[in-house]
Amino acid sequence: MTARTEESNAALQQALSAAGLPQDGAEPIRLAENDLWKLPGGIVVRIARPGQEEAAAREVAVARWLAQNNIPAVRPMPWDQPVHAGGRAATFWELLPRHRHGTEADLAPLLRQMHSLPRPSFPIGQVQPFVRITERLSAARSVSADDRRWLLNHLRELKQQWSCLPTGQPQCVIHGDAWGGNCAVPEEGAALLLDFERTSIGPPEWDLTSTAVAHDTFGSLSTDRYAAYCKLYGRDVKDWAGYPTLRGIRELRLVTFALQIADRDPMALKQAHYRVACLRGMHGPRPWHWQPVG
Repeated sequence: MTARTEESNAALQQALSAAGLPQDGAEPIRLAENDLWKLPGGIVVRIARPGQEEAAAREVAVARWLAQNNIPAVRPMPWDQPVHAGGRAATFWELLPRHRHGTEADLAPLLRQMHSLPRPSFPIGQVQPFVRITERLSAARSVSADDRRWLLNHLRELKQQWSCLPTGQPQCVIHGDAWGGNCAVPEEGAALLLDFERTSIGPPEWDLTSTAVAHDTFGSLSTDRYAAYCKLYGRDVKDWAGYPTLRGIRELRLVTFALQIADRDPMALKQAHYRVACLRGMHGPRPWHWQPVG
């Protein structure tokens, strides 16, 4: 067992003890910013990174609210949550059956349903599109001083643009991180939404921009598939005057994520530097065909 696994397992054991659950038979699913463990009996434990107690509680509340509104989504277990474990918050969820990642066609109807709901009675906060960008740029070791200055100035410009976005669709509850990996399609049954860490009040266009960027920036989504996605949702976010700002924020987030990965994985360094160069206008117009990192 690695030191990372031992650390997560220690938090898991505290969480299981606090929840009154047996402490044997747990298997790691994924150990990342949030650690996922599978328990016997069809339960998944999600251990949040430190300092995310409020976000963990909000995730559970949002999932229960979606259930009350008949939106297909992963369901939390029916007991008081979260519990605290080694300075981290742990939540407990129903294990999904065998499934695949959703596509943009699976995601669009779920977003349309979610965006049509009235606001919940509990507070979920306002979307924070710039969360962790400054911290990532400040901590990055794989970026030059000149690129760091440029990126920080670009961030200031985007913040200014965000503060005066043109009128769009009415603000509503948004998923906050709406991509195929946060949609699951069981072998039998309907597609489900997952991961409500970023769910908040905000412009619905923020959710739609993730898929638009897959077409516009990555070039990984064909024009026909993107058009089908827009038809399923009911509109094309790229027709909105505020889209370039949202795209710019998404791209900067993806750049800083790549820099964060490159600091610990040299294999990601070339892609991180390529993304920076694209933003700085050194590789022509989009699509830039960015490749996954991490």
